[in-house]
Amino acid sequence: MIKEVRGSELTRAMLEDGHDEIWCAVDDSCDKEAMTNLDNNDFTAHIVSFENGMFHCTGGMAWLCAVPIKLVALTRANEGI
Repeated sequence: MIKEVRGSELTRAMLEDGHDEIWCAVDDSCDKEAMTNLDNNDFTAHIVSFENGMFHCTGGMAWLCAVPIKLVALTRANEGI
């Protein structure tokens, strides 16, 4: 059986698989807080590495938690306008 991988664990796995600049919701407490902070789009970052227990972003900051997110540009078609 394959274990479902999510949250910061998924970001680590993606980095190990060679992905780079993974767009993530970030926080220094837990994955749940990272996603809560996403509501205001306050804490997002392109994560490029995981070293010494911290995720590192293109802006030079280190984060304890980094949950991969998917951003999609809105169009009239996908907004039902």
